[in-house]
Amino acid sequence: MNSSISTNSSESGQRPRVVIGMSGGVDSSVAAYLLKRQGYDVVGVTMKVWPQDCISRAEDKCCGPQAIADARGVAHALGVPHYVVDEGENFERLVIDYFTEEYKNGRTPNPCVMCNEKVKFGNLWGKAKALGAEYIATGHYAIIEHHADRAVLRKGRDPRKDQSYFLFSLRQAQLQHAICPLGEMSKPEIRAIARQLGLKVAEKEDSQEICFVPGNDYKAFLKSHMGAGEFHPGGIYDKAGNRLAEHEGIEMFTIGQRKGLPGGSPRPRYVIDIDPVTSSVIVGDAEDLITGEFTIDHCMWHPSTSLRAGGSATEPFEVNVKIRYGHAGADATVYPGENGEARVRLHKPQRAVTPGQAAVCYRGDEVLGGGWIVRQMAVEPVAA
Repeated sequence: MNSSISTNSSESGQRPRVVIGMSGGVDSSVAAYLLKRQGYDVVGVTMKVWPQDCISRAEDKCCGPQAIADARGVAHALGVPHYVVDEGENFERLVIDYFTEEYKNGRTPNPCVMCNEKVKFGNLWGKAKALGAEYIATGHYAIIEHHADRAVLRKGRDPRKDQSYFLFSLRQAQLQHAICPLGEMSKPEIRAIARQLGLKVAEKEDSQEICFVPGNDYKAFLKSHMGAGEFHPGGIYDKAGNRLAEHEGIEMFTIGQRKGLPGGSPRPRYVIDIDPVTSSVIVGDAEDLITGEFTIDHCMWHPSTSLRAGGSATEPFEVNVKIRYGHAGADATVYPGENGEARVRLHKPQRAVTPGQAAVCYRGDEVLGGGWIVRQMAVEPVAA
């Protein structure tokens, strides 16, 4: 098994070509250097993904003009060709529209997972093949092992930086043509290499935000991008069905939220359910956020010794599941169902299992797959 591809010359005597997505940050910059050092024929590509009406065209964004300039400068310093590809239209359709539609439907989206699946390892692969590339690489902190019959996705060695969660939905056809050179490394090691190379991005800060949402203020982004007429206002109710207040749109709420709720209660209130049919927001106590079992849909399971060879699960199996990126993980039993659904029974109940988020299942450091958390009604539906 290999965490990288052999770079032995092919019959034509050419080195394997890899397209590396360069965001202008230190991670993808060092990833490009490592690939070149390993003997690959490296081509740098930066995706221009900001739509014309996107309000996040800031200089420090990974999709912004400064990022392109930084990536181009690094490529020049490393002596690799660099191209800019315009993915703005596809990014808006596949990522931003998904982002807004999820909030309209009372769910909390995970745009980074969708971007990886649909754009970085999706549309970009077609462009990579047009450039004669055999592989796509990124600066993700994850490990992809390439076996003769399958690819195995594993957690990155540094638990503080592991990004395997965001890659869980990649299909085998995508994983088999993907390389993540940083999976065995830590952030300090990456910065040290960048300093040794004299790269200007060596001390560039990591972005902690969704790339198209400035200040991580998703509410401001939705208001700017959607327009007031597209919001779904309604009522805020308690579990007994009492109407407590009005709200300007279910898009402004997510499960577990405490801010922006009506007062007058002796105990803190939290959003425990969002009903997109009646545009109702249901509030309750902290204990109402505790869940012992939930459903996931659009499941995707990787081929594994613990699953059927084709990557589909038929019998219950044990996992450690992350219900959001920052979650520490919890032991659970997965009960596969029909039509791409599965039931996840947690061995220890967890807080704020949020519809729309990815539930990613691991065995040890191996990613088995996962799915998207489905809404569970906390109370009986409130009449519209």
